[in-house]
Amino acid sequence: MRNLALSDEILLSVEKPARYIGNEVNSVMKDKGGIAVRFAMCFPDVYEIGMSHLGIQILYDMFNRFGDTWCERVYSPWPDLDAVMRDKEIPLFALESQDPIKDFDFLGITIQYEMCYTNILQILDLSQIPLLAAERTWEHPIVIGGGPCSYNPEPIADFFDIFYIGEGETQYRPLLDLYKKCRADNASREDFLAEAAKLLGIYVPRFYEVRYHEDGTIQSFAPTRPDIPEKVTKEIVTDLSDTYYPEKPVVPFIKCTQDRVVLEIQRGCIRGCRFCQAGQLYRPVRERSVEMLKEYAVKMLDNTGYDEISLSSLSSSDYSGLEELVTFLIDKCREKKVNISLPSLRIDAFSLDVMEKVQDVRKSSLTFAPEAGSQRLRNVINKGLTEEVILKGATLAFEGGWNRVKLYFMLGLPTETEEDIQGIAELSNKIAVAFYETVPKEKRNGKVQIVASTSFFIPKPFTPFQWAPQCTKEQFLERAYMTRKAISQQLNQKSIKYNWHEADASVMEGILARGDRRLCQPILKAYQKGCIFDAWGEYYRHDIWMETFAECGIDPGFYTTRERSLDEIFPWDFIDCGVSKEFLKREWQRALDEQVTPNCQQQCSACGAARFNCGICVTDRSDP
Repeated sequence: MRNLALSDEILLSVEKPARYIGNEVNSVMKDKGGIAVRFAMCFPDVYEIGMSHLGIQILYDMFNRFGDTWCERVYSPWPDLDAVMRDKEIPLFALESQDPIKDFDFLGITIQYEMCYTNILQILDLSQIPLLAAERTWEHPIVIGGGPCSYNPEPIADFFDIFYIGEGETQYRPLLDLYKKCRADNASREDFLAEAAKLLGIYVPRFYEVRYHEDGTIQSFAPTRPDIPEKVTKEIVTDLSDTYYPEKPVVPFIKCTQDRVVLEIQRGCIRGCRFCQAGQLYRPVRERSVEMLKEYAVKMLDNTGYDEISLSSLSSSDYSGLEELVTFLIDKCREKKVNISLPSLRIDAFSLDVMEKVQDVRKSSLTFAPEAGSQRLRNVINKGLTEEVILKGATLAFEGGWNRVKLYFMLGLPTETEEDIQGIAELSNKIAVAFYETVPKEKRNGKVQIVASTSFFIPKPFTPFQWAPQCTKEQFLERAYMTRKAISQQLNQKSIKYNWHEADASVMEGILARGDRRLCQPILKAYQKGCIFDAWGEYYRHDIWMETFAECGIDPGFYTTRERSLDEIFPWDFIDCGVSKEFLKREWQRALDEQVTPNCQQQCSACGAARFNCGICVTDRSDP
């Protein structure tokens, strides 16, 4: 009989107590007696967000297939419970066993976005684990980070023992075996970490030293031991049809962000948008077989009871078996009365036909992501989407009965001009015009509704735009006001609603995205001043962050607005993400020259990912 870590009194006093009790459908319980390694898998945000993350579901399933390992889950307690746990000195616990995290062998933290960095410290602090890796002993778990933000781990390097670079399905088994051997041999924690650093894809920050020039740029970044690799190459699953995937995903008690079965149909993207980090990190494109996806779709629906299934991918329309898979799902889901969700589709005749078949009578909004208002700027970012294609897709949708369109743009992109910003308003208006020209008055189901949303451009590591300066907060807001004014001057302005993102948070994300080890100190200080849940607008305190940077002698502009030379050493240059720096430089120059690079299906651009010898690089590649 398992005892809950929190009393009934505490659970009844906090919001959504089901976040903390575990025991959900398909959660894994094991007998501790036969377990050699206990692994706590953490998403450093609230339960509803973390439970929606497919990566954790995959790794949770994989670890728990190992007979000697028990993987459990832990999420950030919401501020109401956080306060109670500090006041009553209750250590943070895992959902399955309700045991304290500090008693586990590993604490694995997936780092999906930069604005969760203080939540990582919250997790460690509430777990009663020293915040600094240098202060930990065998009395504490090995703290390991993974996910997209581990491709620049330096701003949080002091808080982690290990970073796993790449896809988690490949190297965890060797790491766990090494851990078991070192513990059996009574090896020191330092010795274990030194051996772990020799494994493929494993980065141990303590064994690397950074030196800086007087201007603050990096002079050198090198291992401090001769047997540690200078470069860490990402791990990649070469065959996505023969690897781990959950047949029985955990079903939460409360509604989560992704409240459905998620079927990952492929990894990577052929498109090569120059602002998109995921499009570079997950190269080359690898597809799961249609047969595997059919089998897992049926099993996952049967094992969860969900009434919706979503196809997950960076660009679902590019999946070669989409028509066959969707046709199968339509038949199956009709039997089971299950809805199908198809994000990341290009809006064309096939996609609209599919949506017509899978959606109920109520037609939800269609989404376009032009990203930029003018064709010139879309060429700069290599979006591969023309105004003609957008208007044709909108016209087809209006003919099919849709009258709501969402448009996503970015402000502050490299080389952006006032004309590009004006183009956002003009494109929104042209789509409204297309509705009124396409749909006769007697057939209109109300007015057309267009929602144009702008986020602010944040340069990310391992993209061609990693050299680009970022706008200041004032420049971002000026661009947002220009966009709003331009929309208000359009003929169909009453049909267009305009939203924009928080400028403060975008600046902060830009600082953390391209930061180095010197940011560890202000991140720790900001946390000690009460900063947590920075990704949540109501909790983000920009004033505290800026005050903390000043106290630590750090100029935020060094990481955001500064021009970077092509030969500068970046904090993440020791990582080999698969695409070469020379390719990224070429793409940066092509962006400045407003040149489009063909997608991976049209022509190989010699990015470097072909050396992994898998996916599109060996199936459909056209040589340059």
